[in-house]
Amino acid sequence: LGQTFKVTSQEATKLSLAFSRPPPTSAEDCRKLSEDVQNAILAVATVYYWLPKGQGTTLRKMVRDATTEVVEGMIQLTETILSAPLESLSQEQLISTGGVWEACEQVSNLPRDNQAAVVSALAACLGVVKDALEEMEHALVEGQDPYSDIMEDEELGFRGNRDTYWSEAERKLLSSCMGLMKASKACLKKVLGVVKAYGKADSPEHIAQLDDLADIANDISPSVDELALSMYPPMNHLAVRLNAAKLASVLKKVLEITKTSHVCPPSEEGWVQFLTGAVDHNMNKIKNFTQGQL
Repeated sequence: LGQTFKVTSQEATKLSLAFSRPPPTSAEDCRKLSEDVQNAILAVATVYYWLPKGQGTTLRKMVRDATTEVVEGMIQLTETILSAPLESLSQEQLISTGGVWEACEQVSNLPRDNQAAVVSALAACLGVVKDALEEMEHALVEGQDPYSDIMEDEELGFRGNRDTYWSEAERKLLSSCMGLMKASKACLKKVLGVVKAYGKADSPEHIAQLDDLADIANDISPSVDELALSMYPPMNHLAVRLNAAKLASVLKKVLEITKTSHVCPPSEEGWVQFLTGAVDHNMNKIKNFTQGQL
């Protein structure tokens, strides 16, 4: 794959240079250039298809995304050349050429097996959840209007609407929601740690277990986002409860899959149990606070 990406990068350079200044390239040279570009792209696609599905769907998806970026980059470069007058090297052509180089260089950062791919996927999920949590913590600072970063309406003047603030009762509910969001962060952090320490891509069973973990963990950040959005005033308590229940369900599934997989030796079972308890504890409190809404 590295070799095919390197060749594609070189072909992009040749193609760009051929159309960087007058006189126009001869029809024969155009045909040769086109053929070389096409062969390079076909080689990239072929090598991707050679990657056995049994090596892991997480790894395969990352390789597919990198391959797609190279192909799309080359399409964009070709279209830029076709639409630009042949006077001098345009800014768009330079950017498009650089885009292909950048896409081709990505191959060196691709994970080498499914364990590395799942580590990368979990780290990305953790980053998103951390951001959502920090944003919510910032909005919850005592007495702060969560919409303070939105400009005031010039005609209406200051926003005196109480719908933009939380009541004391709502803050208690929010505290448990934050507990659930913190459990999400802790869960991803711990799962990432055990996949790094114990994850193996040496058998079909281990590879499949890692993929299962990545798939379910992938549902955590959208569920955290949905819960966070429903927490802003004016709050619909029933929506908060439903979104919290959805997140709790995803977290318990992640913990369950972790516990039954090869990444969780007996020495790691303590935190799985602890986090399962934390999820249940916060969910029960959310149910109590929203009981009147049912």
